[in-house]
Amino acid sequence: MTQPVRGQLNPVVALVLVALVPALLLVGLRSLMSPGEVAPAAEITSEPSSGAVLASSRSIMSVRRVAPELSGRINRSQLAAALQTVTSSMAPTSCLAMSVDGVPLSLSGDRAAIPASTVKILVAVAAVESLGADFTFTTRVMGPSPVEGVVNGDIVLVGGGDPLLSGDWYPNSNLDRYPVFGHTSLDDLARALASAGVTTVNGRVLGDGSRYDDEWYYSEWGDGIAGIEAGPIDALMANDARIEGDDYRASDPAGGAAREFLLRLNAAGIQVTAGTGVGVPAASDIELASISSAPLSTVIAEMLQNSDNNTAEMLVKEIGLQANGAGTREKGLAAVVSTLDALGVDTTELNLVDGSGLANTATVRCQTFVDALEIAEMSVIDGLAVAGVSGTLSSVFTEGPMTGVLKAKTGTLGNLPFDQDPPAVKALSGQYTASGGERLTFALVLNQSMVNDQSNYRPIWDSLASAMAAYPTGPTVMEMAP
Repeated sequence: MTQPVRGQLNPVVALVLVALVPALLLVGLRSLMSPGEVAPAAEITSEPSSGAVLASSRSIMSVRRVAPELSGRINRSQLAAALQTVTSSMAPTSCLAMSVDGVPLSLSGDRAAIPASTVKILVAVAAVESLGADFTFTTRVMGPSPVEGVVNGDIVLVGGGDPLLSGDWYPNSNLDRYPVFGHTSLDDLARALASAGVTTVNGRVLGDGSRYDDEWYYSEWGDGIAGIEAGPIDALMANDARIEGDDYRASDPAGGAAREFLLRLNAAGIQVTAGTGVGVPAASDIELASISSAPLSTVIAEMLQNSDNNTAEMLVKEIGLQANGAGTREKGLAAVVSTLDALGVDTTELNLVDGSGLANTATVRCQTFVDALEIAEMSVIDGLAVAGVSGTLSSVFTEGPMTGVLKAKTGTLGNLPFDQDPPAVKALSGQYTASGGERLTFALVLNQSMVNDQSNYRPIWDSLASAMAAYPTGPTVMEMAP
């Protein structure tokens, strides 16, 4: 005979309890009457003799409330038992948290682990809260007032922190490059300047990235990250600091953006006589043209779906500027934590060191991710990659109940060498809508040797998916109702 799982209510017991509900209701009524008062056994009255008695009995025991509560408890207990196949495969340095319609399961969510790119979820939640889903970044062209189409002096491309500013060639030349969608066209900005009547610039094109500080790379990023996986980061950066015709990133992002803009100006028919450089507008300069980004909700979706590291780092600096008056990584991360605190997210053991998750010194509890996703605006949830459909999940769960339903953020760190500290990371955090309509919010962060290898993490991911797909496995509310 199969023994019931510890903590799981036996369905037979549950049915017995349901059968007893009418009797329990009568006992509740009798207990509320004064001594010596007896209710007629079969008498039904249209008006209660005591409104207080009936109100109290409804609050103590209601048939409408008992069945859903029992059904929910049984199903959540069985889900927690099914997830033991996941937790049994995890190292003690990993964590798993899950809630069902906001009700947490007792798993290992209180552990802190290296989060990798799933930290972008926290950045997204804080960005929408502090900036607003409709927030836009504006890039401006400043310079002397034109005279008959001629600007006598330097023009300045002033960065507004737009992480998706790029030439039209860039997102379409290779879809492995970012941004894949939602880019702000540097070509359109050049054409806007031409439409304003500018034909010649008797001077230079200067790049201005002074909106943020000059920390272009985080010093704690490991080998092979700076300039490859992320950075250089500045308030003015085009094409992820690349220039058309150059295979390498610019060493100075603002200067690189100025050189790229010069190419766009030439294509728009504007002649520039004196090359490019770095600088800020003169006090007498006016705005000659400007362009705004897509709404923040689109920028966030690009970041989450494609795990765009530059976007994450620039968002952190913009949050810092708006919340704490300085476009720095430190001010931005402090604002992210304080924003999460204000939203009711449990930030115990939360240690953020960057916005991208590329550093292996950050720590986040799985429950923190679940809390953040539970309160996240829909713009964040809808911005997540979709299993088998988009972003980093386009080739994952391509068949089965997860396809097109599961929304999540992935995270990966190799942390060479694989068999030493810190461990490799493979993470998956998001939401899944079960067949009965319940919302399963989860965070799985694996910290263990070589877990970033597909042969090691996919069986664990598949076990997680199977457990969620089977939910609910216990009795339904209709089955529990008398």
